[in-house]
Amino acid sequence: MSLWTRITEAITALTKGEGLSAVFDRLRAPPERSVAFTIAVIALGAKMAKADGRVTRDEVAAFREVFTIPPEDAAQAGRVFDLARQDVAGYDLYARRIAGMFGAGDPVLVDLMEGLFHIAMADGDYHPHEDAFLREVAAIFGLGDRCFRSLIGRFVPDADPDPHDVLGVAHDAPLAAVRAAWRQAVRDSHPDRMIARGVPAEAVRMAEQRLIAINRAWEEIRGKRAA
Repeated sequence: MSLWTRITEAITALTKGEGLSAVFDRLRAPPERSVAFTIAVIALGAKMAKADGRVTRDEVAAFREVFTIPPEDAAQAGRVFDLARQDVAGYDLYARRIAGMFGAGDPVLVDLMEGLFHIAMADGDYHPHEDAFLREVAAIFGLGDRCFRSLIGRFVPDADPDPHDVLGVAHDAPLAAVRAAWRQAVRDSHPDRMIARGVPAEAVRMAEQRLIAINRAWEEIRGKRAA
């Protein structure tokens, strides 16, 4: 059974007039977590896509880049998008229910934020309303300023990423501690670990760009310390 078929079944069985946000209260354990993760990215993405006052083809197409959506499953993905767009619930309610499902600060919420940043930047413009949206969602998710700055540095082209933010270490951290953080970040970005914490296999490609940033940050810090 495909991920998108499971999503359709979940929505059909769970919403029943309660609104799409009710889904997040009931999908808490594997393999349902991967269903909830996918719904969360699409649902919050649908809310965010209107944050800058317009929904562009690029933003809609970005869903297909975050997830591999076979042509035969496009209708199911579109249904989730439409349900979220039509739901009277605000994005903050979505975010709170998602945070409650995974737990504030859970690494899977960082994975989810990556998907949202990818969608926000699909049209090449980081709109102030998108920034406000993402900052509020990150706060609800219990993610700190350093984590958010790391995401800004990786996804917004004109941002200047701080390698210490990328690795989550203080500027005066010993090199051994930086190395340990780098190794842990690499392990956490492994596809098997991502799938284990609820990221569907269809979305683990998000780790590719993260690994590039993680390795670049380590090399930059190590190079400066050696100079």
